[in-house]
Amino acid sequence: MAKRTRRTGGGTRRKSAASDVVIAASRAAGSRSRAAGGRKSDPLLVEIAWEAVNQVGGIYTVIRSKLPSMTERWGKRFCVVGPYMHHTASVEFEEAPLTGPFGQAVKKLREMGIGAHFGNWLVTGRPRAVLLDLGTGYQHLDSAKRRLWEHHGIPAPVDNPLINDVVTFGYLVEQFLSILADREADKRPIIAHFHEWMGGSALPEIRRRVLPITTVFTTHATMLGRYIAANDPWYYDHVPFIDWAKDAKRFNIEPQVYIERAAAHGSHVLTTVSNVTAYECEHILGRKVDVVTPNGLNIERFVALHQFQNLHNRFKQRIHQFVMGHFFPSYSFDLDKTLYFFTSGRFEYRNKGFDMTLEALSRLNWRLKHDRIDRTVVAFMVTRRPFRGINADELSQHAVMKELRDTCDSIKDQIGDRLFTAVATGRTPKFDDLVDEYWQLRLRRLRQAWGTGRWPAVVTHDLVDDSTDEVLNQIRACGLLNDRSDPVKVVYHPDFISATNPLWSMDYDQFVRGCHAGIFPSYYEPWGYTPLECMALGIPSITSDVSGFGSYVLDHLPDHDENGLYVCHRRYADYNTSVNELTEKMYNLTVLERRDRIALRNRVDRSAEHFDWSNLASYYDRAHAMALQRLT
Repeated sequence: MAKRTRRTGGGTRRKSAASDVVIAASRAAGSRSRAAGGRKSDPLLVEIAWEAVNQVGGIYTVIRSKLPSMTERWGKRFCVVGPYMHHTASVEFEEAPLTGPFGQAVKKLREMGIGAHFGNWLVTGRPRAVLLDLGTGYQHLDSAKRRLWEHHGIPAPVDNPLINDVVTFGYLVEQFLSILADREADKRPIIAHFHEWMGGSALPEIRRRVLPITTVFTTHATMLGRYIAANDPWYYDHVPFIDWAKDAKRFNIEPQVYIERAAAHGSHVLTTVSNVTAYECEHILGRKVDVVTPNGLNIERFVALHQFQNLHNRFKQRIHQFVMGHFFPSYSFDLDKTLYFFTSGRFEYRNKGFDMTLEALSRLNWRLKHDRIDRTVVAFMVTRRPFRGINADELSQHAVMKELRDTCDSIKDQIGDRLFTAVATGRTPKFDDLVDEYWQLRLRRLRQAWGTGRWPAVVTHDLVDDSTDEVLNQIRACGLLNDRSDPVKVVYHPDFISATNPLWSMDYDQFVRGCHAGIFPSYYEPWGYTPLECMALGIPSITSDVSGFGSYVLDHLPDHDENGLYVCHRRYADYNTSVNELTEKMYNLTVLERRDRIALRNRVDRSAEHFDWSNLASYYDRAHAMALQRLT
């Protein structure tokens, strides 16, 4: 297949339709089987994930963003497999005729009474997708659980709906791959690539049955690692001494851990997303990783060419609108000297580094006061927490601000027309001559309704239980209460930002573009897409050396600081030292002059090209080639 050239914001690059290493391995596997009288065609690749056409976690981003690169490499020989979830499939999936090896396997499943859908995932690349209806597999749940226990020692409780769904999905995947192998294995190699324990429950039984399929298992995080790290401040020192069976029982996650270990040991090739999780795999899963497959992004989706500075300014103005509605009824500050920092992610207070971020913001607040730096930092903490609704005062303030803006726009239009007429006739008008009494009275009333005299709230929503919320309690303990004299302000937003959110009316990507820096000093983060997304959007970010992304940056980008990719050291540093380092990095960003911030954003934007899947998918090519070499 011919090569093509593609232009993005980072320059020109060449992409081949398939990696040379996979082609070579495929030919080698084909040569071996032809010597035995068998395969001739190029291999099929099936990628199995619970998040395929099912947006429930970060792995969805990994799978979806990788698809353009995978479909370009593999074409019609590539297919994703996931559970059929009507609420997402109705939007992202389109049925197709039952043609080709994948469509014919689905046809056979239907003849067996199993609900299966074949079509295209409606994302860039439009890959083939097979979605399996869990409802038609529950009749086999008991036998599937019994096989897991008798053949692999994997317990599966009766009353756990998620485990029931995962085991059922595993059974259906096993049936699909069995049919595919029966039809195709004598013609070509088949690679089955499983993601995470939820997608890998079929793998142990596939290996026990010795199906003619080569398998890859990717763990994006270990189950035990996530749980233990949240409760152990010296987690990385203790990893070699973890008793996995004992801790799985302690945290009541035995089925998940047992499935994960069985998939890791049963696969021909084990991969993970970073050196950080490779260290965990060796000690917690009991197997060394064969290939590290770092995560990337489809950078073309974010490319703005020469417009990204304009986009930053445009969306910064929208954040200005929110800040005015939140703070200005109480007091005002100079928005031209205001920087917007943010941290975001699911609520894992310690794992995501929320504790460290707040402590560093408190120290930054003191330092800016002490050094008399004429800047304001508004720090947004964006996560998801149970809440009753948006705070009534918050909604009221934003409603009054909207009315104030609409009134000012009406007065502006009226002044423009009357001022032109007056000047054209040789008069110098006064304000009262330019604006009707109605608009003057309306403006005075809105000004009176605008001021509240209260301190701006630190949280935008009414939490279900604000007395035990860890973020709120630390904000109170640190004294980050948005006093007029504080140069650092905090806005805790316990809901994700979207265009339908009445406080924002903008998408998350737009919000990120409008900010000045992302702060993500995670303590446990197998990869970490948030700083990578910042980079793709041209925004500097701070991460940690115990996140997969931070570890990769340290290993592969020696000039990362100059390019706005900052890494705090947490692996071999105590908490206080790490907080001081984070504070110093935020301080240095705060005191940058405008021209220096613009230059920094330009360098960040140029760095994004390194993390495009067109480059990082080569690690997956290596894993697939290794799997083909191990196919017997």
